[in-house]
Amino acid sequence: MTTVSFTRMADGTKADYELLEHSEDRFAAGLVDRLLSALRGLGDGIDGYKVSRLEHSIQSATRAYRDGRDSEYVVAMLMHDVGDGLAPWSHSEMAASILRPFVRPELHWIVKHHGLFQLYYYGHFVGEDRNARDRFKDHEYYDACIEFCDKYDQESFDPEYDSLPLDFFEPMLREVFAEPRYLPGHSATSVG
Repeated sequence: MTTVSFTRMADGTKADYELLEHSEDRFAAGLVDRLLSALRGLGDGIDGYKVSRLEHSIQSATRAYRDGRDSEYVVAMLMHDVGDGLAPWSHSEMAASILRPFVRPELHWIVKHHGLFQLYYYGHFVGEDRNARDRFKDHEYYDACIEFCDKYDQESFDPEYDSLPLDFFEPMLREVFAEPRYLPGHSATSVG
């Protein structure tokens, strides 16, 4: 295996960074496989719910798909809780960071804030402010985040729901994660 010549980045050469760029491109090509693995990992974890976090995520995505939402929206639903395993206190931000280069700014914002917006359903039972979401009342995506939580997230804990299998969503994941279209300098748009 070829490696760079440096032990400090400041000492790297053009050839070193070209090698790393090539290696990083190969690594990035496996992103969807790693995301699928992370999603499958949600099958274990938080006890107490009637469904696993994986089933919750699949059920959320299935509801969005059956409601006619586009691939970016469905994938955002599928991925919205992927951070639960590694970032239980900031899972929304972790999931949003993964999605940011690949979904439109509205969906990035919704996923980033959905954890706070979900407090509306239970915050008053656990000593939190159920209306904490209201600090964003004037934000352009406020109503969209309420809809995301109400129609798809908080509804998706039903063990009797006929969810589509995870494999059904793999082509959508591959489509959405094919290229980071929402980075500054890319032609689609820049991140807001």
